[in-house]
Amino acid sequence: MTVLKTSIGRRSFLKASTLAGGGMMLSFSWLAGCTPDNQTAETLPKEWFDINGFLKIADNGKVTIMSPNPEIGQNVKTSMPMIIAEELDVDWQDVEVEQAKLNTDIFTRQLAGGSQSIRQGWESLRMAGASARKMLCEAAAQAWNVPANEISTRGGKILHSASNQSAGYGEFASAAAQVKVPEEVELKEVKDFKIIGTSRKNVDAKKIVSGQPLYGLDYRKEGMLIAMIVHPPAFGMKLKSVDDSKARSMPGIKDVFTINTFKDDYDKHAFDAAAFTELIVVVGNTTWEVMNAKKALEVAWEPIASYTETFSHYADKDRKWNVSVPEGLENSNEHQAQMAQAGEKLAKVVRKDGDPEAAFRNAAQIVERSYSAPFLAHNTMEPMNFFAHVTDEHAELVGPIQTPEHMEKSVAAQLDLPLEKIDIQMTRMGGGFGRRLYGHFLVEAAVISKKMKAPIKLVYSREDDMTFGNYRPSYYATYRAALDENKKLIGFHVRAGGVPESPLFANRFPAGSIDNYLAEEWSLESNISIGAFRAPRSNFIAGAEQSFMDELAEAMGKDPIEFRLELLDRAKNNPVGQNNDYDADRYAGVLELVREKSSWNQPQDGVYRGVSAYFCHNSYVAQVLDMVIENDKPVVEKVHCAIDCGIVVNPIAATNLTEGGIVDGIGHSMYSALTFRDGAPEKSNFDTYRLIRHSEAPKSIDVHFVQNNIDPTGLGEPPYPPIVGALANALYKATGNRYYHQPFVSNEFQLG
Repeated sequence: MTVLKTSIGRRSFLKASTLAGGGMMLSFSWLAGCTPDNQTAETLPKEWFDINGFLKIADNGKVTIMSPNPEIGQNVKTSMPMIIAEELDVDWQDVEVEQAKLNTDIFTRQLAGGSQSIRQGWESLRMAGASARKMLCEAAAQAWNVPANEISTRGGKILHSASNQSAGYGEFASAAAQVKVPEEVELKEVKDFKIIGTSRKNVDAKKIVSGQPLYGLDYRKEGMLIAMIVHPPAFGMKLKSVDDSKARSMPGIKDVFTINTFKDDYDKHAFDAAAFTELIVVVGNTTWEVMNAKKALEVAWEPIASYTETFSHYADKDRKWNVSVPEGLENSNEHQAQMAQAGEKLAKVVRKDGDPEAAFRNAAQIVERSYSAPFLAHNTMEPMNFFAHVTDEHAELVGPIQTPEHMEKSVAAQLDLPLEKIDIQMTRMGGGFGRRLYGHFLVEAAVISKKMKAPIKLVYSREDDMTFGNYRPSYYATYRAALDENKKLIGFHVRAGGVPESPLFANRFPAGSIDNYLAEEWSLESNISIGAFRAPRSNFIAGAEQSFMDELAEAMGKDPIEFRLELLDRAKNNPVGQNNDYDADRYAGVLELVREKSSWNQPQDGVYRGVSAYFCHNSYVAQVLDMVIENDKPVVEKVHCAIDCGIVVNPIAATNLTEGGIVDGIGHSMYSALTFRDGAPEKSNFDTYRLIRHSEAPKSIDVHFVQNNIDPTGLGEPPYPPIVGALANALYKATGNRYYHQPFVSNEFQLG
């Protein structure tokens, strides 16, 4: 039995909840917090009682559980309440879920990013449910005058078998709210889980499929105006002048003006990142009228001068770094040439084991290959938007944002309002993939509303979104392997970099499994803004590394899975060097599982297979991709996927998340690229920016999870990176050609 202290440090959630509640028993108006349908309204409780910030229990037994983190499609709005419900010991069908507001006094890490929501919330969510259950039991014990340790619960009922008494949770909700918060609670054993580990439907599914309001773009408020922005047409340009006389006279237009998103003396943190901060704003009654007015603007632009910008860490203002932004209008073909040149030069050594120079000097054979990938736009289905109503006393903001906790501080600084005057409400997000970590559009909305002295909704068009992004950087990596006369691997060298960052993780596999290992990295400055993109850096380097491992195994005459397992066995039993940041057992476990589930050792005629495995965001994924040839073109027939992400809270949601990552990885590596000419993105909408189509997705995806009792370790990002390698390796088997540079599809090569 795991016993957990409920007070952990100065800002433990129960302590903070107690302080915020001021005595725990709070009356609650359901009208303020719930939006039940008509059927639910008929069964409304007479009273609601807050047990703590994570849940509410009504006197009729109705349980409402708050989902604290932003919902970005990763299903946390369902999965996180499941964890609370498990420890509360309530039937899931009796639970309703609400999106919690931003409240850093109660909730911890209200952020969607890094595949960390479940991992970071696991303990506190379990503690919330277990604490509430213990308080309900204590209240019943006092009322029945029996020892509390004789009280048990089952499915939302409190039981005392010796006296044959029982009651629903609702009967003791009021009394429980007055019970002292327990100093420690006992958590369930994994074997006793009834909700965790079972598949539960998405709580928003009905609203999603029936088109009911959920997303930021759905949000409406009486008197709300529409605002849109105009940003420079190219990176490396800024506003020189604007003639807005025609636009101002157009129907429905309320105002046209320029804003600076951030004050000159403002100390930016990482999520404030935006390439263009001086923008032209058009405000009017409707989106159509504002879009037409934008076209009537006559704007002159001029080149920027180079500058250096300082950022601080979002959680630690003392951790700062400088970013050099060069002048000039950049071109993608020049990036490629510059990266290829940089890849041939000595670079910064970030890890060195043994004597790699001697290994390569004495090699009987050297295998060397280079890989590259272009910039990518996030292209969320729902473009950036945010509602803002700012007055002299208060700021109300509603919309889709991955980092509400951090952007709250940014808004407060721009509006000169204290944090307690900033109210950020999270809507469901129509995709994010890292784009909504950067909340400059939220700040823009607040600044515009303040100037207009009116409620407004800022709306980006698809073109605004695609040409004003924080993109996946462009990357380049060169791998070399030294083999002796017996085809034995004696040296390994990776040199990787990009525009403007390196994708390298020097201490990941195969580091630790090779005697002579060298890792170098480099980067090139750019004025094109970049940001996190699903599985940052891993989304490129995994594919490059796993493609090279496949080619290396072939050169050594080994089965590609056996080759990887041999290296992992070395890393486990006789590791090389220090700081190897992976668990060789778990790594090997997913490879062995996917080998079994895919029947790897039983090849089928006409099926061409590629394998890949990777570790990132604390989880392990191995994949086998089956490809067939139809009408002389390769077709992705099936993907077998094995995952070790610890305990799986909601298997159907985890499977969906995995399928999405696999389709995303295949699509971007096969088709997508955002190229630049003279600083301007050459693609601004889906007529030219290529995404994967439904007909090009794998015909089936089989997902298998390693069964263990390890706490959840993250899943949103890990399935994406390795599929790129599995795809490239299968393409080689199907076509006889190796594919080194993304996107793989070209005018000369198409998928079926």
